[in-house]
Amino acid sequence: MNVLIGKRGIQFSFAWIFAIIVGAFIIFLAIYASVKVVDTGGGLTSAKVGKEIGILLNPLQTGFGESTSNLLTLPVETRIHNLCSSSGNFGIQTIQVSQKSFGKWSATNLGSDFENKYIFSETDVEGTDFFLFSKSFNFPFKVADVVYVTSSEEKFCFVGAPESINQELKELGQENIFLENCPADSVNVCFDSGQVSSGDCDIEVRMGRKEVESGGRIVYFEDDALMYAAIFSDADIYECQVQRLMKRTSELLVIYGGKQNLLAQNGCYSNVDLNFFRNSILTFRNSEDVFSVANDAKSVDKDNDAEGCELW
Repeated sequence: MNVLIGKRGIQFSFAWIFAIIVGAFIIFLAIYASVKVVDTGGGLTSAKVGKEIGILLNPLQTGFGESTSNLLTLPVETRIHNLCSSSGNFGIQTIQVSQKSFGKWSATNLGSDFENKYIFSETDVEGTDFFLFSKSFNFPFKVADVVYVTSSEEKFCFVGAPESINQELKELGQENIFLENCPADSVNVCFDSGQVSSGDCDIEVRMGRKEVESGGRIVYFEDDALMYAAIFSDADIYECQVQRLMKRTSELLVIYGGKQNLLAQNGCYSNVDLNFFRNSILTFRNSEDVFSVANDAKSVDKDNDAEGCELW
């Protein structure tokens, strides 16, 4: 290194200046690479958490029964992104997870896909503690266990609900659902406008018409499992998941058709018209069609009960 000291002060040779520039560039690359490794690691960790959440949501593995609630606690603030596609034989449930690190959300396009999960929630649910509320969807036979996911940070105030629903929620014991003494920042869920004016209702449940209105959107339900689903989820998520449940029902009917043929070979005959019911389901477009399909479900269930060889 040549350092010249003259009247103009200290002067560095070109080689020294070049070395400084190259060194600074190498340090920059090292920092940039470290940040990218952290981001990539965060994305992979989030994808792993998404897969683990999907497994934990399996009602059989978590001990879910009829109308039960579990608490899922994660070590850091987490955003669960619920994606649903109704394409294919069963449709796809996708879970993407972002976790907050150093004040920033990890970015990932990696998702965990499931054909046998039916998760009803807002598109994005954030927090560290999440309540998982599960019910069985029967149409008329058991189709699937559906799971409702809410953050413990979001409170729901049920106003004017029928006694059967109040009793079920009391037994559920979910800490972010209130039937009285509701927090001021609660989401008000009003049944038939309940005991408050409709202007104070965030979500309106009209039991007589079997519809739920939220955010200016109306969706339709048939039983309590779908009623809760409509309350706790976005309208788009709800419509997609109901489509998937209908697809699963249709595929199960094929299996019951095989059972019907097997029983007939052994001299036990069933006259339940499964093809009629399956064709009805194949016309399902959105939740507005749930009533006509539900009537057909009740009809085949009645026929099944009258048979000596019941299919379900």
